Amino acid sequence: MHVPKLWQHSPVSRDAAQQLESQLRVSSFLANLLVQRGIDCSGDAESFLNPALRGLTDPLLLTNVEQAGNRILHAIRENEKIHILGDYDVDGVTSTTLLVGFLKRFGSLPNFVVPRRLEEGYGMSRQVIERSISNETPDLFIALDCGTNSVSEVAHLRSLGIDVIIIDHHQSTQSTPADCILVNPHIHDADDNPCRDLCTVGLVFKLVHGIVKILRNQGNEEAHQIELKDYLDLVAMGTIADLVPLRAENRILVRNGLVNLRQSSRCGIQALFQVSGLGIDGKDLRASDISFKLGPRINASGRLADAALPIEMLLSDNFQDSLQAARQLDEMNTERQKIERDIVKEAEAQVEERYQDSQGVVVFNHSWHPGVVGIVASRLTNILKKPAIVLGAEGTIGKGSGRSIPGLDLVKALNNCSDLLSEFGGHPMAVGLSLDQANIEKFRTAFNEAVRNLIGDEVVEPTLEIDCWIQPEDISSDLLRDLEQLQPFGQANPEPIIGVRFLELAQPPQRIGQEGKHFRFNHFNPRGERVSGIAWNLGESLPPANTPIDLAFKLVWNHYNGATYPQMEVVDWRLSD
Repeated sequence: MHVPKLWQHSPVSRDAAQQLESQLRVSSFLANLLVQRGIDCSGDAESFLNPALRGLTDPLLLTNVEQAGNRILHAIRENEKIHILGDYDVDGVTSTTLLVGFLKRFGSLPNFVVPRRLEEGYGMSRQVIERSISNETPDLFIALDCGTNSVSEVAHLRSLGIDVIIIDHHQSTQSTPADCILVNPHIHDADDNPCRDLCTVGLVFKLVHGIVKILRNQGNEEAHQIELKDYLDLVAMGTIADLVPLRAENRILVRNGLVNLRQSSRCGIQALFQVSGLGIDGKDLRASDISFKLGPRINASGRLADAALPIEMLLSDNFQDSLQAARQLDEMNTERQKIERDIVKEAEAQVEERYQDSQGVVVFNHSWHPGVVGIVASRLTNILKKPAIVLGAEGTIGKGSGRSIPGLDLVKALNNCSDLLSEFGGHPMAVGLSLDQANIEKFRTAFNEAVRNLIGDEVVEPTLEIDCWIQPEDISSDLLRDLEQLQPFGQANPEPIIGVRFLELAQPPQRIGQEGKHFRFNHFNPRGERVSGIAWNLGESLPPANTPIDLAFKLVWNHYNGATYPQMEVVDWRLSD
């Protein structure tokens, strides 16, 4: 028997919606969704619907970008040795690819290195630094997507006479490194700065933009030949994969970057399209294509092997080499998925057996692969609707990742348990951490208490927020074209869930998939337009035909056999009152 969730809907100001509808000449459906997202004045709405590149702020206004740019230009002019350390996730990979590729345009040949997760851990560790500088001592060391909390490591590099630049977006958990150039809007810039929520690849793009601006002002011909938008394919991938809010500058970069990504001439991108099934002419890319297809394949290498592989692939000018690398990444991703599924089952069983009443969940197993615990934490958080930390083992150390729920700053929660942790860092929705295994039980108690203090101990029943109610006859291609103007969807701009009442299916739905896990159906609007429907993992209980039902769904385009038509992706259903 299907038991629907509790459906909720928070009506928006009718006056504000009608004003937008009139001023922007948009549909009431779109106006309501804009107001529902807190966009209730025409200027903000216009910028949101048309996020043009001209809306980007001057990169040199971002603290320390000009200083970092001038230091890099000095290194290029003096033919200094530059070493770049990038993190092993998609943000780190795209950041490193962007900066290395840009520097090569000016004749510099930087050496890059990525931490080997199992041997060297996360970020700017002494182990990865020593590997980087073992064969030569660089003049300039640039850390990307890490380093904000690496006080002793920066001091070590400076003691060797090496200058350091850090480009990072992670929050500080302690004092920041001294005697280096740090570009991090969370440390230096105001809360309302439009660059505040940029991830590292966005910050690297601002740095590159700043360098180009400096050079153009100096009359440099090469700088005038550079098309900055050619780097937006990398920016879009890293920004979407890193789960930062898709508002302000992030929205501009991603909206334009997705177009650039589809048209990208990079051999590595084309190879990734081929192995992930995205090489379909005419199909626009969505943020979900990055989240579920490109991103996991890039991540797989850093989780199970060496993240230098996808960087080399994205920098390559040889398609066959890129395709071979992409196939390797695809195989690693398949292996990663199997490992992940097994750990998720074990973690769920552990929670059910021991920690059902915990507000903040911490699970641990010696055998869990440290490379996939972050994904497992994401899955666990989605399943439990609670912040979750998943730990594997490295010797006597417990190492892992945490994922949060909306409204809970995970860094703040860990700050309240910091005396039990060896190290930790990240941002409000995702963290990495390590601690002595002897402290895990104490940490479990402390973390649960920290979460309770931050969000209260009331158990929240699962609810489904309906963004907008419509009539059955409104379900159409026109409605979907309106909806498309809100793309890209992601953090701080979730894909709307639409509600419709008293819909009657002319024919019974059909169960599909292994053991009938899903069901599908067809709906025809008054104009005779077909709108298909699919309900994932709801096949155990089918809605009846010729009986009024309410549907909660997402509206998307379905591309099949050369045809394109609107499709409802059902989130929940119930019998109409």
